[in-house]
Amino acid sequence: MNMLTSATALAAGARSLEFGRKAAGDDDKTLEGLQKQLGDTLGEVKEFAKEFKAKSEAGEKVSTETKEKADKALSELEGLRGEITELSQKLAQSRRGGDDDQPALKSLGVEVANHDEVRAYVDGGCKGTIGFSVKAVTTAAGSAGGLIRPDRQTDIVGIPRMGLRVRDLLTPGRTDGNSIEFAKQVTRTNNAAPVAEGAQKPESVYEWDVDDAPVRTIAHWVPVSRQAMDDIPQLESLIDGELRWGLDDVEDAELLLGDGTGQHLNGLYTQATAYAQPSGVSISGETKIDRLRLAILQVELADFAPDGIVIHPTQWANIELTKDAAGGYIFANPQGVAGPVLWGRPVVSTKRIGANNFLTGNFKLAGQIFDRMDTEVRISDQDRDNFIKNMLTVRAEKRLALVVRRPAALVKGSLVIA
Repeated sequence: MNMLTSATALAAGARSLEFGRKAAGDDDKTLEGLQKQLGDTLGEVKEFAKEFKAKSEAGEKVSTETKEKADKALSELEGLRGEITELSQKLAQSRRGGDDDQPALKSLGVEVANHDEVRAYVDGGCKGTIGFSVKAVTTAAGSAGGLIRPDRQTDIVGIPRMGLRVRDLLTPGRTDGNSIEFAKQVTRTNNAAPVAEGAQKPESVYEWDVDDAPVRTIAHWVPVSRQAMDDIPQLESLIDGELRWGLDDVEDAELLLGDGTGQHLNGLYTQATAYAQPSGVSISGETKIDRLRLAILQVELADFAPDGIVIHPTQWANIELTKDAAGGYIFANPQGVAGPVLWGRPVVSTKRIGANNFLTGNFKLAGQIFDRMDTEVRISDQDRDNFIKNMLTVRAEKRLALVVRRPAALVKGSLVIA
């Protein structure tokens, strides 16, 4: 077949009816038409079944003619089912995903038959020969790339969050004021002693001083467009969660390391007593584990019972990996599920404290948190020019005070052994 014949045939194919449409005098091969025929034929088969059942119950014999008609109806039924299946598959292939709003995928024959140069060739009387190229279908722009859509997942992947644990070590409380005044004992001279009858009793000396812990505010905000808030269902809850976590993250740092200047809290580590090796204990080849036990002893000698240890995760890993001469772990069981405990005290590992620092003591007695306002998240369009820009301001804040009544109940120090 030469180029002229091929082009003519393709042009004729271009003017043929599209798949699934019915021309005058043709059988109805549309999906709707085949489904109607299927329904009619199925009705006939049901009538034959009723007739067979009635005659069987009456003991009558079914005629040969009736059997032939039933066989024909069953054969037509199977044929219609096959045509409907084939038509459904072709329709599914003709459009991506079966969505009428999606562009149709054209076969190579349709692409050639509808080519502008072929149409011009036919309109010109099919004189001579023509040649043209058809673009390869790729994922590049201008080809089939627009038909390929990414599978969008609704989950949003966030940045990992550091565990927050310092608040859990402290005694909780609430306040309605803007500061906490408390009496802090500064002197204890215990002169209690056995006394003879009629003798003067000894006097002990106790002194207290009034201290103050101001309520501090931790807050931040983020701008969000109203369209983004309306169009992404999970965005509001995501922002709410991120803002709340941001407050808790800063609170954790303030409770531990706040220096008390400006609007900062006066933190636990800042007010803790510095480590000094207690006298009466001789240590040879001191290790990190030894240092922590001596710090616990220092707290105990101050008449407090330590209830926790705070160290860096790396230092805790070093301690857990300590082995004896036979290669067995001393303080850890790789197959165990028990929480981190050292010298009978729970261990809280946090990067906030610094790589080489530690803090131990009786946290429940030493400090207390007073919440003035729980975390509050508010959304408003009445911020600057938000209203005319269709923007929203999402603000989160909380207010609290930290009281450290007994600094001697906390001991801080370094795990760097000279």
